[in-house]
Amino acid sequence: MGYGSYQASDWQKLKKSRNLGTSNNASQTFTRKEISEKLNSRFIGIRESFDSEDSPNSTPVILGFDVTGSMGYLANEIATKSLNETITRIISEKVVDDPHLMCAAFTSETDPMQITQFEADIRVVEQLLDFVLGGGNRYSFDNLLWYFAAKHTQIDSFKKRGKKGILIGIGDEICGGESNFLCPAAIENVFKDTVSKDIQFYEAYEMASKQYEIAHIVIGPDYRFDEKNPRNSYRGWNEAIPGRVAKISSNNVDKLDDVIIAVMKLIKGETKDSILDSIKDSDTRKVVSYAIEDMHISSAKASKVVKRSEVKGAVDSGAAQGSDKAKSSGAAQGSDKTAGVTYTPLDGRKKTLREKINDLWSNRK
Repeated sequence: MGYGSYQASDWQKLKKSRNLGTSNNASQTFTRKEISEKLNSRFIGIRESFDSEDSPNSTPVILGFDVTGSMGYLANEIATKSLNETITRIISEKVVDDPHLMCAAFTSETDPMQITQFEADIRVVEQLLDFVLGGGNRYSFDNLLWYFAAKHTQIDSFKKRGKKGILIGIGDEICGGESNFLCPAAIENVFKDTVSKDIQFYEAYEMASKQYEIAHIVIGPDYRFDEKNPRNSYRGWNEAIPGRVAKISSNNVDKLDDVIIAVMKLIKGETKDSILDSIKDSDTRKVVSYAIEDMHISSAKASKVVKRSEVKGAVDSGAAQGSDKAKSSGAAQGSDKTAGVTYTPLDGRKKTLREKINDLWSNRK
């Protein structure tokens, strides 16, 4: 896919026909109740970003994001504003050549992903609007997105020119690191793929990074960036993929497109100073400066270790405080045999579906 070109008039027509507006809430924007088979990762073979007459130097860009219950505002912002603004600015500011956009939604390893085609025109937004919101998780499952990019995409930019695509994950949850591996049962569940062993977090990263430049944006309440808060998401992500993590408060979600564009420009080799100098609005400049202050793309590599004590402390604290998702989806693992680590679940808590999957797979070994 990736034919056609993006026109501002097409966006205006779509907004009118779907009654899209920034005043919409998520349930008004996303009305489907069941995942479309066309977007369901269980039924997708390969997503293609091929050169064409319209896009002779195609550049694949994947935006993946969390669509669990409390993150509906993020999907809504992307659908009603950020995606259009991002595409328009990629083209007008020539951030990359001939962009082919794909949107992907993840919840956890117990649910299928929802994934659009690579598109060069308004069809990417049309497909995005068919996403279904909901579910729960305890990590931002970027590794599902990385696995899909590595195993289920074909991109001419890399095959023909050795030029990597761009992959950006967006979410509020902590980074699971080594705790967040993909067991064979989970991969079969999400993708209908058969693998013989666990795919560790860093392995999924390295698989995808062969063809894509990877980054992650932590979005959420300010405690996600507070060094003193055990539910700090930013710290763990920055340890896992150092230099490739941006941050933005949910209070500034309307400036998400500015942060996405800044991350892409850093990936393409622009300096922070030049990026910030190009931003005229002072409030936007402050948000972007804060977002990218710790990024240094060129030297970043995946870390094989995220301290499990920090991950466990974050989810345990979330459960003790009655957090929005950690409590409802299971804040700590039970006996994690596949990872070779054991610790005790919270008193009275039932095992999550992820733990049941792990136990079933461990018993098959």
